[in-house]
Amino acid sequence: MRAQRALAVIGTLLALIATAPAQASVFYLSLGTSLSVGVQPNPGGQNRRTQEGYADQLHAALNQTNLRLVKLGCPGETTITMITGSICDYELGSQLAQAVSFLQDHQGSVALVTIDMGANDIEPCGSLDGIDPACVAQAFANVGGNLPYILGVLREAAGPGVPIVGTNYYNPFVAAWFVNPALAEESRLALLFFNALLGGIYTAFSVPVADVAATFHAGDPFPDAGIPLGVLLVCQWTWMCAAPPVGPNIHANAEGYGVIAGAFLTVLFPDQG
Repeated sequence: MRAQRALAVIGTLLALIATAPAQASVFYLSLGTSLSVGVQPNPGGQNRRTQEGYADQLHAALNQTNLRLVKLGCPGETTITMITGSICDYELGSQLAQAVSFLQDHQGSVALVTIDMGANDIEPCGSLDGIDPACVAQAFANVGGNLPYILGVLREAAGPGVPIVGTNYYNPFVAAWFVNPALAEESRLALLFFNALLGGIYTAFSVPVADVAATFHAGDPFPDAGIPLGVLLVCQWTWMCAAPPVGPNIHANAEGYGVIAGAFLTVLFPDQG
């Protein structure tokens, strides 16, 4: 079933691009959190948007001259604020409303929609000092109620033929393994359940999922000896292990965003993964 959904996605994507008039634009609409707009820390440690995010790198990898990237993502966006607004400025008040308007205004010319959503619901629940179980429970409830609504609204606006691809998440807090292995293990288990929640919701809406968690080995059990591979990859592909003031920072670096883009490409081109 997953392979069939992936083939349907890429078939629709390629057909729309191929049949568009030579000078006509088709669109890749990117929705989500700070990851969707490539946020990284600057040398002083302040977060800023970049052109190195997974959406930018996925767009470049698709290598279609008439495919235009439209990024509506918002750093700090939760499943609540995507619906209600309040964090980023949108002409129509919220990211979801803006996305719906774009989809309705460009019927027949949207080739792809990607979305990452939910990370900021659960991210405040963890730090290198500990995890708040009550916060985690509330995050699960918020995502479980809001993400299905978001996907339903997007699907209605996009129509049945527009490919929508979601993603799960890596776990920046496994970097705590170096100072607190028990906390790292607790965060690993929490993210396993959270990604399972996301996967179930996306599956219910026939939305294929870029398995970023698997690429980062986020769910791998920790070995009895040696540094876990998932910890090494978080240090390599994010700013969590960077020295202050740049790190620790939960965002991916340019290489990490490329890896995330690769997870999306695996969904779009399963036979080339």
